[in-house]
Amino acid sequence: MEAVREYRMEELADAAGITARTVRFYRERGLIPPPRREGRIAWYSDHHLARLRTIAGLLERGHTLNGIADLATAFDSGKDMSEVLGLAEIGEETPVRLSPEELADYFEGEVSAENLAAALDSGYLAVDGDQIVHISRRLLDVSAALVRKGVPLAAVLEAGRRARQHTDALAELFITVMETYVGDDSAEELRPLAKSVVEAELSMALDRRLRTGGTGRPGGA
Repeated sequence: MEAVREYRMEELADAAGITARTVRFYRERGLIPPPRREGRIAWYSDHHLARLRTIAGLLERGHTLNGIADLATAFDSGKDMSEVLGLAEIGEETPVRLSPEELADYFEGEVSAENLAAALDSGYLAVDGDQIVHISRRLLDVSAALVRKGVPLAAVLEAGRRARQHTDALAELFITVMETYVGDDSAEELRPLAKSVVEAELSMALDRRLRTGGTGRPGGA
């Protein structure tokens, strides 16, 4: 395994292209975690260097230090990747690794501390070292497309939360039917059939809503 490099404050500042005074300021503001102390010597790691580079990238994208501090708090209190690895291993969705700067670019200024915390709480995002992991490439791309169309990210996250309640119920329904009539061993084989039923029913439901003005009533009244 590759050894983790450690730096004194001046070395860290040189590697990040900033001054030691700025490093100290960021540490006091909670933008970077405390160093490891060995007697009177403070040792910083590659994790601190990555965080400093992230801060520089977010500042370049117009984020304020207060906003970055809020994001850092949400990021540091987020779920570790080990908590969601089970979903990635058994599911069909492909996880995506992103730096905080890449995530900010994906959602065009919509990555607030509140939205980040909501995504972490819902399990859409997880923390793995200095990276953020989104559990589904498809959901990430769809969410970003909706934001580009003008839908606030907070509304996208709320819609996803509500959709999950219904999809969890649908999954339970189909699993129960499969286990009752075909047994546990064949349930996984029937998974594509269950997905096809849900996709077809959702497609027809969207057709009905669009024909009635989106409200389920003629003319949208």
